Formats: sequence, structure tokens, C-alpha cells
Amino acid sequence: MHTFFASFSFMADHFGLLADRTVDHLQLSAAAVAVALVLALPLGVWLGHRGKGSFLTVSISNIGRALPSLALIAIFLGLLGIGFVNVLTALVVMAVPPVLTHAYLSVEQVDPDLVRAGRGMGLTEWQILTRIELPLALPVLFTGIRIAAVYVISSATLAAVAGGGGLGDIILNQVSYGLSGVIAAALWVAVLALAADALFGALRNRLTPRGVLAGRSA
Repeated sequence: MHTFFASFSFMADHFGLLADRTVDHLQLSAAAVAVALVLALPLGVWLGHRGKGSFLTVSISNIGRALPSLALIAIFLGLLGIGFVNVLTALVVMAVPPVLTHAYLSVEQVDPDLVRAGRGMGLTEWQILTRIELPLALPVLFTGIRIAAVYVISSATLAAVAGGGGLGDIILNQVSYGLSGVIAAALWVAVLALAADALFGALRNRLTPRGVLAGRSA
């Protein structure tokens, strides 16, 4: 218990250090989530709209979840060397499965009667996707993004192993910063993960039509 309370003293005494490492941590995490969104979101939405590709999405999801983050960093260490790109690539591999799976499911599970009604009204496939499927898919779609963001932020602590920086530099260096420093940095990572989850939850509530949210909460 004494060590836990000592971690708050560490935060006060080393606020500048924690702030610098937090900036590095957030830059790495944000880049990984952004790349994963660019790669997985359009593919998942497109496959969900077509109603095909369930085997592909499930397979990618299972493979991504089965690979430990540290093992991925070690694999890419031999391919890409030490540094930001190595860790970024490993984090992207971990972030893609939840984004891809939830993007696919969010669109694929939209009520087919609504889609058929849209086609009956003469809407194009693009209009059906943007006006019917995506608004209804947003709650589930954002769930995947929230999972990916939390997973990446927590896993980015291992970036220090490959010279990627971030709060992992403190967490994995108990010799230099002591156990109180390790706990302090770990608490900061937990707060960052919770903040990211809350941020994407707020974005979901902001972007999702009120009728859809009311229907899900009913």
C-alpha cells in the first residue's frame, strides 16, 4: 500500500518525464489506430454490405487475437529493426481484427427489410450504404474502434522493448525508476485507455442518430 501511495509522489516529482512519455505513447497509439482504421474499416464495411467475407473476417480476427503483442514485436524486430516503425506495425496488426470484425458485423446485421425497401425506392447501392446501413451500424462499428484503441494503448507499453518509447520506458525499467515509478506509469496508461474509451463512446453518441440509440437502449 505504501508503494501505491508513493507512486503519486513520483507523479508529482517527475511530471515532466511522464508528460513527455505520454506524448510519445499517444503519438504511437494514435498512429496505429489510424492506420488500422484506414486498412480495416472500408474493407469491413464493404464486405458487410455485400454480405460476404464472414470467413475472412473471422479468420483475421482469430489470428490477430492469437498472436501475443510481444511476439509480434519480436517478429518485426528482425524484419524492420528497432524503432517506431517496428512497434507501429505490430500494433496495427493487433488493432485491425476488432475494427474489421465489428465493421463487417455492424453492416451485415442491418435489417434486410430496410435494405430491400431502400432498393425498392430506387436508391443506389452507395445511397443504401450511406443513408441506411452506416447510420444503423455506427453503434457496433464504434465498439470495434473502442476495443482497438484500448488494446493498442495498453499494448504500446511494450514499445520500449524495441526502442519505440512511450510510458513503457518507465514501466519496464524498475531499476531506474523504482516500483513506485512503474506503478505511476501503469496508472497513467490505465487513465489513457479509459479516456480513449470515453472519447470514442462520446463520438458514437454524437454521430449516431438519436432514434438508433433510443432503439438500442429500449
